[in-house]
Amino acid sequence: MKHLNDHIIKLMEKSEYPEQAVIELSRVEKRLDDEPEFGETMDRLCHDYMFPKPEDLGKYLEEIEKVIAPKFKENHYTLHFVFLMNCTEELLNRYHQKGISEDIYWDTVKDLKYKLLECMECEHCVGTFVAGWFSGFFEMNRFALGRFQFEYSSFSTDEGSYVTKNGMILHNGDFAVGFHIPSSGVPLTDEVRFDSYKRAYDFFKERFQGGPAVFICGSWLLYPKYKEILPGSMNMVKFANDFEIVRSGSDDKFNDDWRVFGHWTEYPVEEWPEDTTMRRAIKKFLLSGGKTGSGYGVIIFDGEKILNK
Repeated sequence: MKHLNDHIIKLMEKSEYPEQAVIELSRVEKRLDDEPEFGETMDRLCHDYMFPKPEDLGKYLEEIEKVIAPKFKENHYTLHFVFLMNCTEELLNRYHQKGISEDIYWDTVKDLKYKLLECMECEHCVGTFVAGWFSGFFEMNRFALGRFQFEYSSFSTDEGSYVTKNGMILHNGDFAVGFHIPSSGVPLTDEVRFDSYKRAYDFFKERFQGGPAVFICGSWLLYPKYKEILPGSMNMVKFANDFEIVRSGSDDKFNDDWRVFGHWTEYPVEEWPEDTTMRRAIKKFLLSGGKTGSGYGVIIFDGEKILNK
C-alpha cells in the first residue's frame, strides 16, 4: 500500500501537526514506500491488528519495539506512532459502517496529536510513549465528544453499592460512562464542560433508557487536596467541583508530574518552573512536604444539569 496517502495527509492537516512532526513522519512513511521489506512488515502489522477486529495491541507494539525498530534503525516511539497512524484509515471505514459521525471520528483521532506533542515535550522525539492507550479508540470503545473523551465502562466501589447525593443507588459493576481529559489545551470553562456532557448524554442515552447518565472519572485532577491549594476561580477546580468524590488517596510519588511540568521533571523539584498558577501552587505544595494523589468521582447528568451537586 502507499503509506503517505491522502488520508494520512488529511489526518496531519486537520489536526495541525507541527512542521517538525510532519517532516519526520513523512520521512518514515517514504521509507515504508521505498523499502519493500519495511513497508510490507508495517502493512502486515496493521492488517493483523485491525482484522477481523482490533485486539491485543500490546503484542504488536512489543514486536515494533523489540524487533522492527532495531532492525530498521528507527526510534520505537516513532514507529509506534506511524503504526497507529496507518491504522486510522480502516478505523474511519468502521465509523462509516456503524453510522457514527465523521466529525466525531476526526475529533477522536486528534488524540494522536495530543500524545505526539507530549512525546515531543517529554521524550524529545516525534512519536508516542503511551501507544497502548489507543486500544480503546481502535476497539471503538472510546470517543471524543466535545472537550472530553468518553467510553463504555462500569461503576466501581469497594462497598458493593453507593448512594449519591441525589439519592441514586449505584451498584458495583453498573453500566457507567467513563471519561478522560485529553491534553488539548482547551480551557475547562463552564460552557466547554457542559457542552461535552450534553454530547455524551446524547451519544449514550439509549444505554440509560431515558434516565440520567452516570459519568465516572478517575484522575489526579480530582484529588481533593488540590482544592485547598488552588484558587476556586480556576477552571480545573470548577471541573473537580462537578464531581461527587466517591474515594481518593495520596501517592508517595507524583506520578502525573509530567502532565503539569513536562520535561522539567527531569530536574529537581526546586528547579521546576513557576510560570502558571497551577505550577506555582503544586511546586510549593511539594516543597512543603505535601503529597499528591488522585480521586474517583461520579456525575449524575440529566442532559441539562448535574443532579448530585
